[in-house]
Amino acid sequence: MDGSHRRAAALLGAVGAALAVAGPVMVWRGRGGRKEIRAELAAQRIAFPEHGLPEGLAAHAGREVATGPDARAYAEYIKSNLARATGGRTYAEISAELHAAGGRDEKLAEARRTAFTGESLRASLMSAYQAWHLTTLVIGLGAALTGLGAALLATADALAPGRPGRP
Repeated sequence: MDGSHRRAAALLGAVGAALAVAGPVMVWRGRGGRKEIRAELAAQRIAFPEHGLPEGLAAHAGREVATGPDARAYAEYIKSNLARATGGRTYAEISAELHAAGGRDEKLAEARRTAFTGESLRASLMSAYQAWHLTTLVIGLGAALTGLGAALLATADALAPGRPGRP
């Protein structure tokens, strides 16, 4: 085996070892992130009502919000309630109406508080949903890097000098 093959085997081995270490760390961190999301959602004690959910959310009736997809579903539930409470208007639209009324309309001020609270809750739940997706990505990439690292280590081993049948 010439020097270039030895260098290639060493490089593949080093990269493979780095990936074989980094991959499981990513899986571990991704799973830790999921655990944190679950703990935070559990601490909020959010549960879907038993009755009165929109048709698309009926499968969630009575369930606690425990995962990112659950958080997204509950955000949709809030969205439907918020649309009914504000007549479909957003916080920005209600704020503009209140400003145009000189800021003295108590009904509009209450609608604006409702819109602000609802939209803030939705944003928080959607953040949990997005974080859930990021943990999925990290876990998947970690698994892929682990496999790639193992493959590179095996290739480096096959190229290494001193193996039977190799010079």
